[in-house]
Amino acid sequence: MYTPQLKNNIDTELDSLRTAGKYKTERELTGPQGPEVELNGKKVLMFASNNYLGLAHHPEVVAAANQASDTHGYGLSSVRFI
Repeated sequence: MYTPQLKNNIDTELDSLRTAGKYKTERELTGPQGPEVELNGKKVLMFASNNYLGLAHHPEVVAAANQASDTHGYGLSSVRFI
C-alpha cells in the first residue's frame, strides 16, 4: 500500500540521489543519431548508441540488414535508458 511514509521515504531517496549526482534523466536528441548528436543545441560525441561509428546509414550495412531481415526476420531489443 502506498502510504505517506512510503512517499516521504521515496522522496528522500530521490533527493539523496540528486544531491549525489546519481539521479539520471532521459535526454532528448534534437537531431539524427550518429557519432555526433545534438543535445540542447550543443554537438556532443555519442558513444552510448548502436551507431557510434556512424555506419547505420552506410549503403552496404543497410543492404546487409535488409537481406538479413528478409531471410531471418527481426526483433527489437534494447535498453530504453540508452
